[in-house]
Amino acid sequence: MGTGPNADDWLNDTRRSYDTVAVTYADLTRHLLDETPEERSALASFADIVHAQGGGPVADVGCGAGRITAHLHELDVDAFGIDLSPRMIEVARHDHPGLRFEVGSMTTLPLADASIAGLVAWYSLIHIPDDELPHVFAHFNRALRPGGPLLLTFHIGEDSQLKTQGYGGHPMRLHVHRRQHSQMRDCLDDAGFIIETEHTLTSAESPLGGIILARRKLSDIGDQFEAGTSNSCS
Repeated sequence: MGTGPNADDWLNDTRRSYDTVAVTYADLTRHLLDETPEERSALASFADIVHAQGGGPVADVGCGAGRITAHLHELDVDAFGIDLSPRMIEVARHDHPGLRFEVGSMTTLPLADASIAGLVAWYSLIHIPDDELPHVFAHFNRALRPGGPLLLTFHIGEDSQLKTQGYGGHPMRLHVHRRQHSQMRDCLDDAGFIIETEHTLTSAESPLGGIILARRKLSDIGDQFEAGTSNSCS
């Protein structure tokens, strides 16, 4: 998964688009959490679980300019960020010196097995095609410690739209995929996760957003990875 020509096309489009808008994106989104108390509550609950399980490194996957990584750090979480866009990582390092950020793709997540205490994907799955979701969730499962929490946010809907400009009118070319809770639940279950909480809200983050807090099941990492790469949640 994630290595064919079509996969290369959407990954390259996503990378180029966010390289183009990185500075403006950071400026426009920097204070969104100030306007979204329910999202702050979800992040606080996630942080509490990480602390209760003894702490450890937490990956903010698709971190963009690093605002969620920085917020987790303020909650005493040992958070670091990963993003597909090199320019976004440059902005994150500039805006949040002292925190760790690296370039990487969630389709080939550069993390060792069971190496992280938690994982956040904050509206960062919205550009992943349906047929790639099982593979991505399998990587999340593989990288998390048994019982480790996974916090997801996404746009709710049933359509995919091509985005050609955004964040100050800069040119972009990438699809935005909206999904239902039921689809996300099925995909997470296939990948070896247990849903803890889920809810829907309207906020500064999303006109209609979904939040799911899940945990990695206490089962074999290798088996779950193979299951996640072979199942479909589309």
